[in-house]
Amino acid sequence: MGDSAVTLFLAGDVMTGRGVAQILPVPNAPDLREAAGTSALTYVNLAETANGPIPRPVDVAWPWGDALPLLGAAAPDVRLINLETSVTRSDDYAPGKGIHYRMHPGNLPCLSALRPDVCALANNHVLDFGLTGLTETLDTLRSAGLRTAGAGRDAREAWSPAVVDTGRRRVSVWSVAAGSSGVPDDWAAGPGRPGVARLATGSEADAAALAERIRRAIGPGELSVVSVHWGSNWGYDVPDDHVRFAHTLIDAGVHVVHGHSSHHPRPVEVYRGGLVLYGCGDLVDDYEGISGYEQYRDDLRLLYLADLDPDAGGLVRLRMMPMQLRQLRLRQASSADAAWLADVLSDISRPFGTRIDLTPDGDLMLRGT
Repeated sequence: MGDSAVTLFLAGDVMTGRGVAQILPVPNAPDLREAAGTSALTYVNLAETANGPIPRPVDVAWPWGDALPLLGAAAPDVRLINLETSVTRSDDYAPGKGIHYRMHPGNLPCLSALRPDVCALANNHVLDFGLTGLTETLDTLRSAGLRTAGAGRDAREAWSPAVVDTGRRRVSVWSVAAGSSGVPDDWAAGPGRPGVARLATGSEADAAALAERIRRAIGPGELSVVSVHWGSNWGYDVPDDHVRFAHTLIDAGVHVVHGHSSHHPRPVEVYRGGLVLYGCGDLVDDYEGISGYEQYRDDLRLLYLADLDPDAGGLVRLRMMPMQLRQLRLRQASSADAAWLADVLSDISRPFGTRIDLTPDGDLMLRGT
């Protein structure tokens, strides 16, 4: 790839709370309020039963495993993750939620090890520990120099983009969430009210309003990314309203739609030169050893690397590096697992006019059909 391309690393859900938080150097109290159990250590035990003992505490870089050297070699210009975990000491459990994620601020070096340029926060877990937890999350991330988008102390802050200057192009990232991903209505930021950038309905009208907001804010030559938390956790089907929402944004000039919420990858589309990832799947979580959805192979993860034309913003290349979660740590996936992922992703993306090929070095590459 030529040096002129702007490369984005796009990650799905990063859930460094619950079981993952328990193996890090500064764990929160393991207490849970889940129907499935009352201790986060249950999830560590499940992972160990599946794949062997996990040292405790681990080094802060442990969860990223092989991803760190791979990303170092790829040298993306911008690293974007959906951080689906509160970073807080708060015990103010959000009522009416079955699952709560938090990571102690003392474990912030775990996030810093990945060197994310932007943490998207518009999702259904950032307020798991109330407004106190949200405020501490914002303060902790920003004190470490980590940009955020999608949540704030009021609507203006929540709906403002995070802007990364790559030295050649500025990249603006908006983070929004739909109610279909489980974000409660009352989590929406408002005038003087903290919360997230929550879409009213997830409709084309919402997309058009967001596109107009982007048009007013973006400068000449800037590249734009909309990171959207939407939809269910399982299944390969893409709802028609997601397609219409994404197409409306691309029609209005957005360059990348970065979708997440599903625990496994969903279809990939190139629409009018713009990249649409309908679901990136999880990157880091504590689902190892949990049964019930084995057909989706949610132990397999992807590092998405999108090369954009710096002038027109269109997709030049999409490369995906297959990983596997073992012992709550990312490892490079085997050739057989990479081939399985390529076949599945190609099959589900075919209706969108794309296929996925397995390259000789074990990566996945997007092609037109």
